[in-house]
Amino acid sequence: MAPKAQTKRSKSARAKSVRAPTKRSKAKSTSRRAPKSTSSEVRAIRAEVQQGVRHVERSISELQRDLRKAERKIEADARAGIRRLRRDARAHLTVLKSKRREAANTLKRVSHAAEGSWADIKHTVDSILDDVRRTASDTVERFRSALSG
Repeated sequence: MAPKAQTKRSKSARAKSVRAPTKRSKAKSTSRRAPKSTSSEVRAIRAEVQQGVRHVERSISELQRDLRKAERKIEADARAGIRRLRRDARAHLTVLKSKRREAANTLKRVSHAAEGSWADIKHTVDSILDDVRRTASDTVERFRSALSG
């Protein structure tokens, strides 16, 4: 056996003679690994699950498309309803304005004809105003029912 003194080297000598470390392969991630051989049953199940996922994705996109279509239809129906209500309101407003003109003209005629018989004038005006109030309240009630239902 050789004496220990002969085998010992200095630190600098050891550093020079140390081998370069060998390159080690890094651990591969699961996506880079070669696929392990899987049984046909596992592959069939995986294909079935993927097909189910694609089916669900198609169903979701179809639902979203149908929802957008329904929203557009509801909005179009609402706009048509609003146009119809505005048209009806203009017609009723025209009727109310004509009744107001009629009441004003009647008041002028009656006041000239009655020459002081204010009881007759009041009775005539009250009947005209009652008619106008009924027409206005019917119109308001119709619009309230259209807006609530």
